[in-house]
Amino acid sequence: MGYAEVAVNSPVAQRRTFSYSIPPSLSLSVGHAVWVPFGNRVLQGVVCRLTEHPEVAETKEVISTIGTHPLLTPTQVELARWISGYYLAPLFDALALMLPPGFERKLLAFYELAPGFSPSSAASLSPEQSRLVAVLERDGRTAQAVLEKALGKKKARRALEVLLEKGVVIRSEALQKPRTRPKTVPHVGLAVGAAVARAEAERLAARAPRQAALLRLLLERAQPVPARETAATPATVKALRDRGLISIVGVQVWRDPLLDREFVPSAPPVLTASQEAALEEIRAGLKQLQKGSPPAVFLLHGVTGSGKTEIYMHALAEAVVLGRRGIVLVPEISLTPQTIGRFASRFPGRVAVLHSRMSPGEQFDEWHRIRDGAFDVVIGPRSALFAPQPDLGLIIIDEEHEWTYKQEEQSPRYHAREVALKLGELAGAAVVLGSATPDVETYYGAQTGRLRLLELPQRITVRGESPLPEVELVDMREELKAGNRSIFSRSLSRAIGETLDLREQVILFLNRRGSSTFVQCRNCGYAMRCPRCDLALTYHSRAEMLSCHQCNYRKAVPDVCPVCWSRRIRYLGLGTERVEDEVRRAFPLARTLRWDRDVTGGKGSHEKILDAFLAHKADILIGTQMIAKGLDLPLVTLVGIISADTMLHFPDIRASERTFQLLSQVAGRAGRGALPGKVVVQTYTPDNYAIAAGARHDYASFYRREIELRQQHNQPPFGRLISLVHMHANAEACRAGAEKMFQRLSERRDQDRLNVELVGPAPMFFARIRGRYRWQIVLRGPDPARLLEDVTIPQGWIVNVDPMTLL
Repeated sequence: MGYAEVAVNSPVAQRRTFSYSIPPSLSLSVGHAVWVPFGNRVLQGVVCRLTEHPEVAETKEVISTIGTHPLLTPTQVELARWISGYYLAPLFDALALMLPPGFERKLLAFYELAPGFSPSSAASLSPEQSRLVAVLERDGRTAQAVLEKALGKKKARRALEVLLEKGVVIRSEALQKPRTRPKTVPHVGLAVGAAVARAEAERLAARAPRQAALLRLLLERAQPVPARETAATPATVKALRDRGLISIVGVQVWRDPLLDREFVPSAPPVLTASQEAALEEIRAGLKQLQKGSPPAVFLLHGVTGSGKTEIYMHALAEAVVLGRRGIVLVPEISLTPQTIGRFASRFPGRVAVLHSRMSPGEQFDEWHRIRDGAFDVVIGPRSALFAPQPDLGLIIIDEEHEWTYKQEEQSPRYHAREVALKLGELAGAAVVLGSATPDVETYYGAQTGRLRLLELPQRITVRGESPLPEVELVDMREELKAGNRSIFSRSLSRAIGETLDLREQVILFLNRRGSSTFVQCRNCGYAMRCPRCDLALTYHSRAEMLSCHQCNYRKAVPDVCPVCWSRRIRYLGLGTERVEDEVRRAFPLARTLRWDRDVTGGKGSHEKILDAFLAHKADILIGTQMIAKGLDLPLVTLVGIISADTMLHFPDIRASERTFQLLSQVAGRAGRGALPGKVVVQTYTPDNYAIAAGARHDYASFYRREIELRQQHNQPPFGRLISLVHMHANAEACRAGAEKMFQRLSERRDQDRLNVELVGPAPMFFARIRGRYRWQIVLRGPDPARLLEDVTIPQGWIVNVDPMTLL
């Protein structure tokens, strides 16, 4: 008898697999999804390993497989094992990243009255038991969840246990209905030969013209026709079907997320010398893969507008020629439409897209078509990395520095860049990381030989090789001294007016939403705060509401202060809504668009805003970081950064890096077309090294200063970080739990003499979120994960390996 090591979908399982015996009736492979007994429940699992010897003396049998073929490849299973081990995450959570959409289903319990049940026997039952019996008499077989809702969970479960023991009810189980499945559309086709159908059409022409018309339509078409396209009434279809002349069959259709878009094929442009040199390096790396060489990893460091995307497309074309396929990651869903347009015009009909804004049905169909090898290129945000792309030969991560490649919200808290490097190693695929402002750790890897550095130092536009846009730093302290209280400096106001006069476009960037970032009583100083979070409420003028940007709590703006009853309520701070209002006040003839999370909730909203701005239906685009990432807007000749200091003063290890990257990326939107561009940066700290380097487009000087500071403080890449966050609804319990964990870790570190520094425990910068207090312990050292190898992390803790922020 063989045995399977199975990762089980249970919080108890954590990073372990469990041994199950394989019954003779089942043929299992690594990657098979299975149903297995786990305690008194039946759960989903994935086979991670087959072995002749179990890990335990007594094993239970695998109940059945889910589907006939393995859902995951051995490479995907091995990648999930690595993710689980590196990010200290439950193994099934890592495997779930790669499972098809809608996979997770539960076994539901149902109850019904036992055969032969007599109402007279109900006299000995308790009131709760009698109530459940009454429900089952009325409704028949009923789900346990419905009974629990009627009586309460605990009472219902106790009553059902007694009823089972007495033989009053019987229990059965059934699978939860799948959340999504293949879509079939009824099609009408001929059930007889063409000669018979033609004769029947002629015979019916006079007395049943609709039936005759349907037969003639089906004769014209070689294939069955969708029922809705026939325009035939149900009665007409039924009459012909009853006579055996037509049949109705369900035909599976593909829910194509790009169905309503048209892509005009385009030819590749002639590359510059620096582009050709970079491409040649990647081309050589791809050819080496064919000889079995280890996959190469490239950092493509090119200034904004230097033609990195063109290198990506050429490299993908090379991979396709060699019989391989590719995955392209973009940092934001907002970038996906423009990226898809460029790639689909070069690879018509061979580009797939995967992201969370697609419907479950579209995701389901796209996943299965990708697995079947229907596409050469898959494009999407970080989750697209786990698409089942066969013959993978090239992984491209555009704007690799972006924080959105790190999953922070749920387990596993992986970084797509690091996972891509491991996937490339396991699958034998080259990896290209592209950015104008590389992550400091990535650039350090290139400097130390871990990656191969390729550089594109010159911007390319329709004018040929072009200079980067001129940047003007405006010291807002001087504006105040000159009496200017506007959110726009005199220089920016003048530049906006001149740009509008020339019928060119403007981008105004501020990385804050809303109208006012806090609302305060000027009498007593009280600021309106979220009752669930340790944060000020943001005022949104469009909705006339106060909103928490963490938990989405909302309330109306009070007329008086809830503390002192004063009416002196003031709206302070600045967000994109207020910027829009100020633009309309200062430039009433300008047409504006706003692009932030508040206006992009619906499907296709990003694309609508982008298309409208590209079509010059607006003169000024106001937005948050969504507009800073890789967009190509040829009519934009002016970019105004309302406040460069937004991120700079946060107590976070990457605050300066984030500031430099945002400045450089937003500035890079100007002057990408036929006209040169200009950037105006407003700041209160013009001498800060990150802001000064960003204004000069000087990555090298920024990197030198930043890497020096990182080395001094043993921050990444010179030391790794792990964040342990304890969350609890009670402030004192949260503190006590954090201190207890700190004590355990300190003792373990000293006992094993590990080179790990423990920082904390301390409340986090955002000390309370969604009603839960947060205390943090930071582990820092060459390999801090060693300290957690055999430590059981209790519930209420979040483990975040290589965190992007400690706030």
